[in-house]
Amino acid sequence: MMHEHLLGVEFFMKLAKIDEEIAVRVAAEGCPVCGGPLHRGDYARKPRGGWLATAEEAVRFSLCCGRRGCRRRALPPSVRFLGRRVYWEGVVLLASIQVLVMGVVQQAERVTGVPRRTLRRWLTWWHQELPQSPLWTVMRARFAPPPPDESRLPLSLLERLAHEESTPLDMLTVAARWLAPATTGSVPDCARFVWRPSPS
Repeated sequence: MMHEHLLGVEFFMKLAKIDEEIAVRVAAEGCPVCGGPLHRGDYARKPRGGWLATAEEAVRFSLCCGRRGCRRRALPPSVRFLGRRVYWEGVVLLASIQVLVMGVVQQAERVTGVPRRTLRRWLTWWHQELPQSPLWTVMRARFAPPPPDESRLPLSLLERLAHEESTPLDMLTVAARWLAPATTGSVPDCARFVWRPSPS
């Protein structure tokens, strides 16, 4: 399954390019508060990878209103970072799936290098917080019934997004695109970044 694939530099370069495209799109729309111009205010992050990914410093794309009196920040959605979590988003996905596949948090900890306390916290987010969010309401409505099983997230989401020709890393990229709106709370109506599933 996907946990056998180490997330390497090329994979993150591909995701960084997607993040750049999203940042350009958000900047073109202007400040969500006053409509002023948005300028880049990127900052460095050092995400963790456990044993699933290469852990390198990365730039989180960020925007700042250039109009005096506003100066609000607008954090574009991301396919690399899942909110403020200190691990790469791909690691959060893969490690969470590992717990579901193995059924034992301790075994998943040994395989992924992610502490069991962190794994449990992630599962709480997948199974309790995300399903209650307005974003999930938008996401699940874009699937033909039945929607992904909330008790098996994120595995059920990837299963619904998968196609026969998909490689594990392709599936991970598609899932990251779907989850991009969950990576920021600073852009109103960020659910517009949710990708529609391809017709099967």
